[in-house]
Amino acid sequence: MSTATRIAVCPGSFDPLTMGHVDIIERAARLFDRVIVAVLINQEKRPLFSLDERVEIIREVFAAKPNVEVDTFEGLLVDYAQQKRASVIIRGLRAVSDFEFEFQMALMNRHLSPEIETAFMMPAEQYTYISSRLIKEVFGLGGHIEGLVPPLVEQRLRARRQATPLPHARLT
Repeated sequence: MSTATRIAVCPGSFDPLTMGHVDIIERAARLFDRVIVAVLINQEKRPLFSLDERVEIIREVFAAKPNVEVDTFEGLLVDYAQQKRASVIIRGLRAVSDFEFEFQMALMNRHLSPEIETAFMMPAEQYTYISSRLIKEVFGLGGHIEGLVPPLVEQRLRARRQATPLPHARLT
């Protein structure tokens, strides 16, 4: 029996963290000894929540899960995974439309680092239509997001709206 620690990286921008993210991270935490939720530093995006806020939210949501840790990264994901000694990258697939992009990324990651596997996980059925982008748009237009994001995220969004109204987004 192997005593090696099984480490998985679950990357994303998590802006904001949704219940789909939570579902996949919790299930990954049952399969792996350590799950590193790796928040992407992307200077080109204008996130709703700052990097520090996203890290803080994720840490608070998973505070009761000792094998889930939160970190940030920039650059190539496979380089980060190697640095953390992870053997698996966890990616969520909501719908067939996600598959082509994720498949290409997984193949490129395999080309760059053949020893790191990509594992695809589907969120629970009730979360398959949720995306961070859609949450921001619906909330920005005054729609209900209860049950689609952790309560902490909803509280933070409401506080943000009271402090500075969110720009009205359009559903397209």
